[in-house]
Amino acid sequence: MLEPKPAGLTFEQAAAVPTSGSLAVQHVRDEGRVQPGQKVLINGAGGAVGTFAVQLAKAYGAHVTGVDATGKLEMVRSIGADQVLDYTQEDFTRSGERYDFILDIAGNRPWSECRRALTPDGTYVLSGFDQYGRSGHRWFGSLGRFAKLIVISPFVRHLLPFRGTKDPRDRLVVLKELIEAGSVTPVIDRTYPLSDSAEAIRYLETGRARGKVVISV
Repeated sequence: MLEPKPAGLTFEQAAAVPTSGSLAVQHVRDEGRVQPGQKVLINGAGGAVGTFAVQLAKAYGAHVTGVDATGKLEMVRSIGADQVLDYTQEDFTRSGERYDFILDIAGNRPWSECRRALTPDGTYVLSGFDQYGRSGHRWFGSLGRFAKLIVISPFVRHLLPFRGTKDPRDRLVVLKELIEAGSVTPVIDRTYPLSDSAEAIRYLETGRARGKVVISV
């Protein structure tokens, strides 16, 4: 699906939107069904998908808590998060707070622990892989977690999205409208020339990127 570039965005900003932005719309709107007044927690709020998800949840009227590393928290707050938590200092699953929707991008807490941070009718969505885990095991661990959640989802109401969400094919339209309204702005950490693509990937793999890393052609 193609959409015209949102007015006012540079080509680098526009390039940051389709993949991570569309995934964030899928998680926040289609799977999480976020509504005004709900409490939303985004674990991994400072990354590519997370920065879009924070802004989308705010645009839909939610109270948003963003969880990430120390160096990303100021940025997460600047894009609209009502509260930020440093995952190196605080465990959101043990805080006693309950959330209507948890979007788990970081994947650094087991489902059994995340579950206790949900309201009785809350929704949990796992996205991506464990960016904080051992690099040699993160892909295997991620696939195993997804597989387990898919198997148990018919029996756990918190996991309804794992039963499948139909793509309404309007996610880029939604992003374009929110960007032009000023509700969502792509967050770009660094832009690399094409010749430095390998360096860009190495930086991305460190887990320190705040928002998107863009390669300029």
